[in-house]
Amino acid sequence: MTIQWFPGHMAKARRQVTEKLKLVDIVIELVDARIPLSSRNPMVDEIVQQKPRLVLLNKADMADPEMTKKWIEYFKEKGFTALAVNAQGGTGLQEIVKSSKIILSAKFERMKAKGMNPRAIRAMIVGIPNVGKSTIINRLAKKNIAKTGNTPGVTKAQQWIKVGKELELLDTPGILWPKFEDQEIGYKLALTGAIKDTILNLQDISVYGLRFLEKHYPERLKNRYNMDEIPEEIVDLFDIIGKQRGCLMAGGEINYDKTSELIIRDIRDERLGKLTFDLPENLSKYDRD
Repeated sequence: MTIQWFPGHMAKARRQVTEKLKLVDIVIELVDARIPLSSRNPMVDEIVQQKPRLVLLNKADMADPEMTKKWIEYFKEKGFTALAVNAQGGTGLQEIVKSSKIILSAKFERMKAKGMNPRAIRAMIVGIPNVGKSTIINRLAKKNIAKTGNTPGVTKAQQWIKVGKELELLDTPGILWPKFEDQEIGYKLALTGAIKDTILNLQDISVYGLRFLEKHYPERLKNRYNMDEIPEEIVDLFDIIGKQRGCLMAGGEINYDKTSELIIRDIRDERLGKLTFDLPENLSKYDRD
């Protein structure tokens, strides 16, 4: 299955981001802590280039904490400050202004030396759809300014938002890239909800999720679905889960569509625990430098 999703407003968003870049001091790049590199849009590197950047690993509460530590170290080695945050619960957000000040300290010292008055940091927040940009902005601003939703593509336009006296944020629509060079990236984006379910083959996505769990989190898979052993054949695994969870059609046949939806929902709702799908051991595969 080939996964692509590039609505027209996203192409326009790319142009807008490029045009507005000169207005900001720093770019805040938001990624999903469960897929820290698969959820990075390579176009952001092309557009942002040398502009100072702060990387936020959002939904860190849903990710494997040991893996998150390794990813923060990875970004540090790449020259980026990275923070683990949880937009929904507000965890880690208080570090955003502090880290931005540190990153921009040299620039603001130069401005001060030229006799320029101190001003708020101007930041652009970018990221793929459904990664939590609007939730973070609302949390920082302490009011519901940015539109939020649990489906991708909610933010369609840019807006400036004041965050106290120290930060001004430029929200941008989520931008997915036109083509995924590695289809595994597409599967991970789909599994974590970055792509609309209505355009996906959910059976393919659930098969990918089960195979990943079988390889990297087998005990969790067995515990969740009360299995002593994981069957080799994927159809047998679907049958076990479908029967156990009552995903049946008339005559007792397994409803594979319903079973697929259940598996994906279980993964997204953390019923198999905190999961990370980009693994540090595969760094060379994901490294886009």
